[in-house]
Amino acid sequence: MVILSVKPLFMILVVPLALLLAVALLSPPSPYSQSFLPSNSSLKPSIWTVRRIIGWRPCKWWQLGDLTVAELKSNGYIRVDCYGGLNQMRRDLCDGVGIARLLNATLVLPKFEVAAYWNESSGFADVFDVEYFIHQMNGFIKVVKELPSEIASQEPFQVDCSKRKGQFDYIESVLPSLLEHHYISITPAMSQRRDRYPQNAKAALCQACYNALRLTGSLEKKASELLEAIPKPFLSLHLRFEPDMVAYSQCQYSGLSSASIKAIEAAQGDRKPWTGELARIWRKRGKCPLTPNETAFILQSLSIPTNTNIYLAAGDGLMEIEGLTSVYTNVVTKSGLLTGEDFTSMHGNTKAALDYYVSINSDSYVATYFGNMDKMVAAMRVFKGLYKTLFLSRRAFADFTSQGLRGRDLMQALWKAHRDDYVLGRGSALPDCFCEVKL
Repeated sequence: MVILSVKPLFMILVVPLALLLAVALLSPPSPYSQSFLPSNSSLKPSIWTVRRIIGWRPCKWWQLGDLTVAELKSNGYIRVDCYGGLNQMRRDLCDGVGIARLLNATLVLPKFEVAAYWNESSGFADVFDVEYFIHQMNGFIKVVKELPSEIASQEPFQVDCSKRKGQFDYIESVLPSLLEHHYISITPAMSQRRDRYPQNAKAALCQACYNALRLTGSLEKKASELLEAIPKPFLSLHLRFEPDMVAYSQCQYSGLSSASIKAIEAAQGDRKPWTGELARIWRKRGKCPLTPNETAFILQSLSIPTNTNIYLAAGDGLMEIEGLTSVYTNVVTKSGLLTGEDFTSMHGNTKAALDYYVSINSDSYVATYFGNMDKMVAAMRVFKGLYKTLFLSRRAFADFTSQGLRGRDLMQALWKAHRDDYVLGRGSALPDCFCEVKL
């Protein structure tokens, strides 16, 4: 008869299991691990139910038209040359309108960049209603579709405006070229000091940005079709986690797929990620784009239900999107809702215009960045009286996780940080054309 010793067998099975359990318990959890998420029912009310105390309204000084003046003799013609994505070009155009009014110039229809990088060949007239723009700018600035015959055949004299920021910069450095050549082209500097413009120039800028730019009839029809197809109510989410964005940020991420890593490395060029202490400081400053997984975690922290209908306002090339869609399952995109030939033949500007149109008409808008589109959408939503707009704080997320906050504690901290931003209306409009009001 064979007798087995139970104790050694018990020790062989139990000890390794105990060691594995200890390792699991002692290992630091991911700050946004799904196993550490409390249910929505135990969180605070939705961020949209919080009462705001500060809001924004379009300033009366430009809406009432008090600053329009009798037409003066023009000092010449200015063409604004616009580069980048649609919303960067829109920003350049608005700045250019203000500069043209400042210099008492006639505005020629702007030139939009033709760029292979943006898959772009559409011009201003392919995106915006030209006749409407000219009509709406009447009284603010004169806009022409064609130049006089004596200068129609010549190219404009290019003026470098990269270091021009304020009123006297342009008057002292650009106006002489305008008076000499009668037809110049400019690309406004990115760091404009609009607060230094006289109010009639600021009024022209505001009118151009928020009253005069309407999509072409065919493009608005397609945008309306897209808006109608989205399940209601819905949140428009502008998510930025493309290879070029991550490469430009010089941030490092752990846990990415091999495909994402290869795409980022291909986009890096000479711009290598920060390492060591510099990487930690850079991230704490809020310079690193939020991943889809981090975005989903923050949305849950704000008690936005996981069955929320979400329209993903984003271009092609988003990485790690499963980090969002595995949590928020009702996510739709323009390519999933529009499949006709008229959509598939669209280029970068016209596709971006669809996202812009949907976002300014959505029930709520959340952005993970604070780029040109986000600023324009937020301001237009205020212009339309829509206030459910929020920018997710990369800085707060990085700061709290660096402090070691995890799970419920991290969610509570994120809730408070975003609640304060929402209550005070931070980031909900640009100050150039909007005035702060107490609600």
